[in-house]
Amino acid sequence: MSPEPQRIAVFGGIYSNHLALGAAIEDARARGAEALYCLGDLGAFGPHPDRVFPLLVDAGVRVLRGNYDDSIARGLDDCQCGYTDPRDNHFARLSYRYTFRNTAETWRRWLGRLPGEIRLQVNGTRVLMCHGSPRRINEFLWESATSTQFLAHLAREHETDVVLATHTGIPWRRALPGGGQFINVGVLGRPANDGRTEVWYALLDFGGAEDGAGGGAERGSPAVEFVPVAYDHERLAHEMRGEGLPEEFVQTILTGWWTTCLEVLPARERARGRY
Repeated sequence: MSPEPQRIAVFGGIYSNHLALGAAIEDARARGAEALYCLGDLGAFGPHPDRVFPLLVDAGVRVLRGNYDDSIARGLDDCQCGYTDPRDNHFARLSYRYTFRNTAETWRRWLGRLPGEIRLQVNGTRVLMCHGSPRRINEFLWESATSTQFLAHLAREHETDVVLATHTGIPWRRALPGGGQFINVGVLGRPANDGRTEVWYALLDFGGAEDGAGGGAERGSPAVEFVPVAYDHERLAHEMRGEGLPEEFVQTILTGWWTTCLEVLPARERARGRY
């Protein structure tokens, strides 16, 4: 049996951003990542969803199923994104219809075979990778609105020390009692509503290396670094316009500020953005 990797890269939602995905794979390898993982939501938002899947397969990325992937695979009417506001849902419907039309049947079947979670054990530390949360695929866990006690409860209930999730689109981490962690790895599909055109992924080091973001490795819990990825965002914007995707989506790629899916944001996270 081969040893578990000590240094791993974990990507959140790709949202059809094949250019960012290619750049992130190259960046993670350059930083010494021994294994690559993706936490789902491969389609949505961006153009040409079928360009994402071969990149993942060829790079040997281990992928789990997000709500978008589940909907595409099963031919559902919506993305199961978890929005409740009409404006959020309007843009979600536009995005989902485009992605569904442009995902080949071969890849729909591939999506249907993806697991709902991935588990590792590295140096005695139990790691659970999921999409939204360990209990629900489309659960939003926001930094400002989620208590440490609740996150610790999720970790205990699902028998893990470290939880890795995505879905919200904004990276953050929280130390848990006893040395565990909850880590939202961010997404590669669009900027983090921070005015930067880069996108983000998480690099975890189980060997105890220090990181630059205050994520220590006590009690076997990994050091965590959130890594910004620059890519040809102007080319992506051009492709999006060519596919007739909403200009609101294009402006997010060009400016780094969200223009859609804003109503789901808690007040503190929304206040950090432009809109």
